[in-house]
Amino acid sequence: MFRWFVVISIFLSIFLNSYIFFRSPFEAYFSYLVFLMFFPVFFVKFGVPRAPVLLFLPLLISGVTYVFMGLNTSSQFFKIFIGFFSSVLFYHYVVELFQFNLKTLYKYYMIAAIIISAIGLIQLVSFWVGFSPGYNLKLYGLNKWGIVAGGLGIRVNSVFSEPAYFAASIGPAFFTAIYNWAVPEPIFISRKWSAVIILAYIATFSSVGIIGILLVILFLLLNFGFFKYALVFIPLSVIVFNYSYKNVGEFQERYDGTVEIFSTGNYKSYDIHGSSFVLYNNFHVAVENFKQNPLFGTGLGSHPTAFDKYSLTNLDGAVEIDFNKMDANSMLLRLISETGIYGVFIMIYFVIKCWVPRQRTDDKYLWVMSNSLLIIILLTLVRQGHYFLNGFPFFLWMYYYVAKENWAKQEVVRAQEEKARLEALAIVANRNTPANT
Repeated sequence: MFRWFVVISIFLSIFLNSYIFFRSPFEAYFSYLVFLMFFPVFFVKFGVPRAPVLLFLPLLISGVTYVFMGLNTSSQFFKIFIGFFSSVLFYHYVVELFQFNLKTLYKYYMIAAIIISAIGLIQLVSFWVGFSPGYNLKLYGLNKWGIVAGGLGIRVNSVFSEPAYFAASIGPAFFTAIYNWAVPEPIFISRKWSAVIILAYIATFSSVGIIGILLVILFLLLNFGFFKYALVFIPLSVIVFNYSYKNVGEFQERYDGTVEIFSTGNYKSYDIHGSSFVLYNNFHVAVENFKQNPLFGTGLGSHPTAFDKYSLTNLDGAVEIDFNKMDANSMLLRLISETGIYGVFIMIYFVIKCWVPRQRTDDKYLWVMSNSLLIIILLTLVRQGHYFLNGFPFFLWMYYYVAKENWAKQEVVRAQEEKARLEALAIVANRNTPANT
């Protein structure tokens, strides 16, 4: 019973962030309550792991330095640093708690994804029949949750505050679900439950979700053989993109607006989709801040200060939209702005080094998990700027330890192959000795 209480609490900390206890002096999410409940137990049981401390030490030193230089505020720095570090530490403890049994943890994640996707489909059907308690989750106290019009009447967001968060957080489950329909033997969950996840994911009609679908197609192509399956996957990608462009107005507007503003640089055009200007403006801020502070950026939490200094909205005639000032609208842009070369290099190296393609493992569970988890990492880098919302560090740790488990297995294989090679050489040498001739 206690085990299930722990499991449920952990996954609620990941998925239930559309409720906050208060907004000032910071937004207190449900996950913070879970942290407070379990941190004392984890500290006593596991101590302080070395890796997170070493990783964050340069960020602490550089961050404090930039506060003294006036490039960041102490309140903003420590709010983000403590929140990010605590989240990274907590989810490392979670993996330790399960004794690095990644397949079990991922199985629990898939079960949670089924439940959340089912809620999303119930939400959609309830909207169609006009049953408000079935689709308006704000009635249940989710004070950061909202109804998003579009798609098939509404765009599915389930328990998340918006469809984009649903699309990012369920991205790994969507990859696994598609895989289950592409092979004879499904893993983690059945095809029936996989279909629930697929339908709910598509029903988000989110730009992030469309990018997620294209990434899934790309990774399946890379893993099953680019040339062998190109005739299937490439036309499928084109079909998905064209259908989305022609039938999902939000995606078409964002795509056209993004292409226009990045190609022309015309920040004065009010015909550009608002989110496209927001992305371009934060790109401009991040680049300008990076030029001045390339090595370590200006510290965690400093993007709002950089935004006030470099934002295009400060210029005459600019579109007056300053959304995503706090999180840069993109993890990659935020890393560029706040952590500079140090943070960007670590993230890029981490993504490449820890990727487990199908060709580098004999364990299908490991490569499916690795590619699934890479989906949420890339979606977050592209369009989600919050360092620890929706349990992002949990997926980072899972991605890392999947790679580590595969490295260990490959070492065993190499050792066995070397042993077999040496034994074969010994047999040949023994046959060629004078006593045997």
